[in-house]
Amino acid sequence: MAKSTRHHAERTTRGLPDPRGLYDPTREKDACGVGFVANIKGRADHAIIRQGLTMLENMHHRGATGCEPNSGDGAGILTTLPDAFFSNVVPEACGQPLPSAGRYAVGMIFLPTDSEQRHACKVVLEKHITAQGQKLLGWRRVPTDNGLLGPMARRSEPVMEQVFIAAAEGLEQEAFERQLYVIRKQAYHQVKRLDLDQDAYYVCSLSSKVIVYKGQLTALQLPIYFPDLRDKRFASHLAMVHSRFSTNTFPSWDRAQPMRFMSHNGEINTLAGNVNWMTARQAVMKSDVFGDEFQKLQPIIDPVTSDSGMFDNVLELLLMAGRSLPHAAMMMIPEAWQQHDGMDPSRRAFYEYHSCLMEAWDGPASVAFTDGHYIGAVLDRNGLRPSRYYVTADDLVIMASEVGVLPVPPEKIIHKGRLEPGRMFLVDFDAGRIIDDAELKRDLAGRLPYKQWLTEQRILLDDLPLPMPEHRHTIGGKEASLIRR
Repeated sequence: MAKSTRHHAERTTRGLPDPRGLYDPTREKDACGVGFVANIKGRADHAIIRQGLTMLENMHHRGATGCEPNSGDGAGILTTLPDAFFSNVVPEACGQPLPSAGRYAVGMIFLPTDSEQRHACKVVLEKHITAQGQKLLGWRRVPTDNGLLGPMARRSEPVMEQVFIAAAEGLEQEAFERQLYVIRKQAYHQVKRLDLDQDAYYVCSLSSKVIVYKGQLTALQLPIYFPDLRDKRFASHLAMVHSRFSTNTFPSWDRAQPMRFMSHNGEINTLAGNVNWMTARQAVMKSDVFGDEFQKLQPIIDPVTSDSGMFDNVLELLLMAGRSLPHAAMMMIPEAWQQHDGMDPSRRAFYEYHSCLMEAWDGPASVAFTDGHYIGAVLDRNGLRPSRYYVTADDLVIMASEVGVLPVPPEKIIHKGRLEPGRMFLVDFDAGRIIDDAELKRDLAGRLPYKQWLTEQRILLDDLPLPMPEHRHTIGGKEASLIRR
């Protein structure tokens, strides 16, 4: 086995069974049900949560279970931060009111069941919150009901707590998000060095914008397990849901989806190369927005997560480094541009330029993504994981792995469509509209002079100078070839 491949295998198999028979832990892949429902105008309502959970229940068949029908492979929901809900429940838990929306963050955290180990993890996280200049407000034990869980899911069930963090005075929300990213990465790296069960500590989300509720559950168990989701004060303008089918992957609480910014139906077949190249780049990567703190983020990719989790790690890095979410998604899942002679030259230059920075993460993969400002989906250029979407007259957009996941009266449907290979479906909540694929890519490709940069900075093999003429000499009775310098 080549060194780079062996290194990748060592990193990706920690916490998994050893190779045995036909099982190889480096070949793990996901194939699941994914979808979202959102109000295009950005109006938050508890109805969106109910509709998201209905979608999830109707994709129950897309998930899987083991020999125990009540131990699922994983299910979850991602929403925007429900400020009205937390403003009511947190003062009692934390002993103080929350700041205004956008000025505080909520972390959804899996913790060890052992009280000493749990305390050690919380101390590490609190230390980094303070070190980064942010303010710890308190902790809340997340209400859960595990009465329906099977023995396998219950044995590995973590303790779930939410941490509340206030932004430093004068810190803008995007800068706050970057500090939360640094806090989460540093704490995770330090916890891994503690003498405890590393798989028991996991941050599902830590953001002032979005939150993830998930676990090793079935689609039907999710709203029962988390009573928060049934509270009418829990409102959002979007709900992204995921029902997991672990084709060659062992289910776990942390591998359930949605991830922090995306959900994935399919698999990443270029994963080993993607991960190895990202690891190799870390020594030369830099960021103007992070400056010297960039070193605190490394390693970028979590070696024990799934292919979807690794994709999410890189998507998050590109987003936090200053790119928009659609821009980051286009870098990772480009169109088939190389032989596309009819493509607009500026768009082609966009893809060609970014191909020098990052390799495509090829599937088959259908990926839904959101940061609260945008929600969208993209199908990779192989086009083997189709998804469909509806737009209704009352400003709802519904996208899922299949049709029929949410009952909609036919007279309310104003548009139907499907994801196409390499095309992006995107909703901009600030603009209150769906952004057309051509308009989106024309805008992103035209923001910077990518074609000029390629012309001026790219070096092709044909541009390299030819070697000097070769001269042959006799040395010690033997003929030797020397190249004149």
